[in-house]
Amino acid sequence: MTFSVASDEDFKRRMKDAFAGIPQGNHISFATPELLWQTLTAKRWEILKAMTGAGALSIREVARRVGRDVKAVHGDVTALVQAGVIERSEAGVAFPYDEIHVDFVVKAA
Repeated sequence: MTFSVASDEDFKRRMKDAFAGIPQGNHISFATPELLWQTLTAKRWEILKAMTGAGALSIREVARRVGRDVKAVHGDVTALVQAGVIERSEAGVAFPYDEIHVDFVVKAA
């Protein structure tokens, strides 16, 4: 999974390429670096690392793996589901990828 910061033009270009049959890979884009870090906080990164490649897990199991309170993990998992980062199913929650790549550039003001 690649997380990136992308302009509207970049997003539209990737979408056009995808419709033309050019593989884009698994990608989630954010409008700004601030929005990326607001969504993917340090605690949520811990959750994603614990879930990477693990298949469907209960929230209780995710909490055990990261050593945190179930209620707090539930809140973070809910935020990640709402952002489209992880999936929820009858089997639990899953981040169905084996690796995470973050891609963005910070330029001088």
